[in-house]
Formats: sequence, C-alpha cells, structure tokens
Amino acid sequence: MREAVKRAQVLSEALPYIQRFAGSTVVVKYGGHAMADSELQQSFAKNVIMLKAVGINPVVVHGGGPQIGRLLERLDIDCEFVDGMRVTSSEVMDVVLMVLKGQVNTSIVSLINRHGGRAVGLCGHDGGLITAGRMQMAKEVVGGHPPEIIDLGLVGEVEKVNPQLLNLLSDSAFIPVIAPVGVGPGGESLNINADLVAAAVASALGAAKLVLLTDTPGVLDTDGQLVSELSPARVGRLMESGAISGGMIPKVSCCLEALEAGVAQAHIIDGRTPNALLLELFTDRGVGSVFTNAR
Repeated sequence: MREAVKRAQVLSEALPYIQRFAGSTVVVKYGGHAMADSELQQSFAKNVIMLKAVGINPVVVHGGGPQIGRLLERLDIDCEFVDGMRVTSSEVMDVVLMVLKGQVNTSIVSLINRHGGRAVGLCGHDGGLITAGRMQMAKEVVGGHPPEIIDLGLVGEVEKVNPQLLNLLSDSAFIPVIAPVGVGPGGESLNINADLVAAAVASALGAAKLVLLTDTPGVLDTDGQLVSELSPARVGRLMESGAISGGMIPKVSCCLEALEAGVAQAHIIDGRTPNALLLELFTDRGVGSVFTNAR
C-alpha cells in the first residue's frame, strides 16, 4: 500500500506539467552514455513513448561520435580533429552515413517501436529536412596576422530546417528520429554536430523545450554544485568565472541560441540517470539545469 501511495503521489505531481505541455513539442538530443547502456536505452525509449502518450510531441535528434570513431579505427581510416571537430573527408563521410543512418538511427527507431511507439527515422535529405552550409573554422594566428581558415571538409552548419515533414509526422502520432546529416549546396551530405541540429530543429518547430542528454549532471558552479536554473545573465557570469568551460561551452551556447530563437526553455540533464527525461519534465525539482529568459 505504501508503494502504491508513493506512485500515486508521483502521478499527481506530474499532472500539472502534463496539462501545461499537452500539444507542445519537446526536442530531445539523445547521446552520451544513455545510448551505450542497455537499461538506459530501454528507459529512454519508454520515456519518449510516455511523452507521446500524454499528448506531448517528442522529436529525437541523436549523436553517434563514439560509434563513428570505433568503425573508423576498425577500417584503419585516419581522421584528424581540430578543436574537437572531426575533419570529414569523403571517405570519412561514407562511414558517418553508414553509422548514423544505417546503424544508430535504425537501432533507435527499432527500440522505440519495440516498446510500443511509432518512430520514423530521418536525416537531412528526407523531404529537404536540413539544408546546410560548409563549416569553416578560423584559427587565431599570433603576430597580428589574419586568422587562418581551416577547411573541415564535409562538416556542416545548419542553414535551414523545414518543419513541414516533422509536423506532419507528429500530427499523425509518429515520433521523428533524426540523424544529424544535412544537405549541402551541391546536394552532398554534410556531417553536423547533433547539439546544433537539435537546437535548430527546436527553433524551427517553436518547441516548448529543448533537452540535451549529456554525461554530466548539468551546469555546475565554481564549487561543483548543480545550478538548477540559469538566465543568460547568469550564464555570462559563470563563463567569466570559468565554471562553464571546455565541452560545456558549445552545449550552453546551443541552449542560449534556442532561447533567442523562441524556444521557451532549454535543459541540460544527466542521461546516466534512469528516467531522466520524465524526472526533468514532470517533477517540481527536476534533475538538471534549465535555461530560461527570466531576468
């Protein structure tokens, strides 16, 4: 009886959040340890299906960097990184497509469908979903010289997301699952960072929330404590103090860009926590960091 009462309390706490976000869109970037652990995979699939079941429209954007790296190593294909960005030759791009579309996307779609959902796998080529331009990186040069422009090959940045196909699928009770591959100016495939794709998709859809699943608890302050709520002003102070640094900077930047584009809230949460998605969206305390435009 005690356990039953506890479950009823959890459902009661979730009710106002379900009512508030019914009919809205939540874009989830799925990556990190949550994609590698079998139990967490099942948890994620059930969480996404739960969102759909209560009237919220989830859209999943997934990564696949570690899987790409492993296959490149097995095939003995050298790959250079510049400031964390994978230089993508045509040979590397073939592997990227093989992993993201043929392996990772298919497995996520299968996982959701196996648990009773109706997922559909997509990439940027489908219905002109993601139009992209080639990304170039400017590297500062000492001595006052102009910055050096580094060609990253078939690496892209999102120029436009066409929401029509995603809206059509969501309205028809399907769950879109997107591989972060865009279409370049010549029709070529471009490898795009999954966080950037998720933020662009959320912006194009006018999503209520963007959620990035990571391998960290969220944004931490200088004392290593979780910061539950962040405004752009507070983010600026945490960056100045060095609390936000390294790989967290681009994730935080994605969240801020989504807010600027009209997304109501953005979240960075720990995907290593079972049911992290439901805990963040449907409980009073949440489990990660939420970004809002509040002053």
